[in-house]
Amino acid sequence: MSEQQNDKKQHVAVVTEESLSFLAKYINNPSPTGFEWKGQQMWLEYIKPYIDTHYVDNYGTTVGIINPDAPYKVVIEAHADEISWFVNYITSDGLIYVIRNGGSDHQIAPSKRVNIHTDNGDVVKAVFGWPAIHTRLGGEKEEAPTLKNIFLDCGATSKEEVEKLGIHVGCVITYEDEFMVLNDRYYVGRALDNRAGGFMIAEVARLLKENNITLPFGLYIVNAVQEEIGLRGAEMIAHHIKPNVAIITDVTHDTQTPMINKIVQGDLACGRGPVVSYAPAVQNNLNKLLVETAQKAEIPFQRQASSRSTGTDTDAFAYSNDGVPSALISLPLRYMHTTVEMIHKEDVDNVIRLIYETLLTIENGQDFKYFK
Repeated sequence: MSEQQNDKKQHVAVVTEESLSFLAKYINNPSPTGFEWKGQQMWLEYIKPYIDTHYVDNYGTTVGIINPDAPYKVVIEAHADEISWFVNYITSDGLIYVIRNGGSDHQIAPSKRVNIHTDNGDVVKAVFGWPAIHTRLGGEKEEAPTLKNIFLDCGATSKEEVEKLGIHVGCVITYEDEFMVLNDRYYVGRALDNRAGGFMIAEVARLLKENNITLPFGLYIVNAVQEEIGLRGAEMIAHHIKPNVAIITDVTHDTQTPMINKIVQGDLACGRGPVVSYAPAVQNNLNKLLVETAQKAEIPFQRQASSRSTGTDTDAFAYSNDGVPSALISLPLRYMHTTVEMIHKEDVDNVIRLIYETLLTIENGQDFKYFK
């Protein structure tokens, strides 16, 4: 089946009501870069019934392992962290200026409600303030939101009052927007990039368990930290596991909404299936296996090309150790790095299915080299 025939096959649902309930809780829980551990604990508790053992590294990357004694190791991976902000400067009259923690978008910040996370575990509520439209009129050119002019207001009137609330330079800040289902078609929320990926690889583990599948190799289900600031969690864990194969899942851009140039970004859409990537880091024989698996299982899919790097943990795994055959399965997403990230329910099911079916085709000791 070609990717142009995607809509002719009846959809196979995978996500259950129970697993959807976990996804909502998992998305709503804040896991900013460098502070992922509460979300990681939640993810581990969910996946524990489906694995044999687990491993947690010093920075919080969490790995569920099936067949831990097998010498041939296959990784399926996603990243757990979400973009956020750091408190950077507190003014004498109690306003707070911020810097990015990951690729946070300054343009969406004004009027957003946030949670400032303190050392003792308390959360202080605050808002990104912005001058009223009335005060911005009068002939002068309007200022756009920038890192230099967006600020937080937590209701305090002095620096001392802010500090008494437990806020200091370095406190991390997350948006408070939460998960919802839109028109019974889309999952919407913050941090779907890429806790949707962590959810999907956990669902693969669930399917393996429920279908009594015995894999001929060790499976390492990796939920990595610190992707948003340079693929750092994947870099660390790849050297620890030393896998033979790695299949990464992350999000990519749906390009169907206004102000996106398809000539530059490609023609990708929510609802048309998982996206298979072509890039230098993607090992072509493994990628061919993904495509053939999708075609055989009649799973709709799309294709994407990346020029130098995928910008995902695929790059970290591919270039680790002596070079690890790696491939990327992406989930189309609208409005990346906003609080209303949007993914299609059927795409989530189909990414899970594609990873699952691919694992069933990989042989113990399989060699992906182009020639010998």
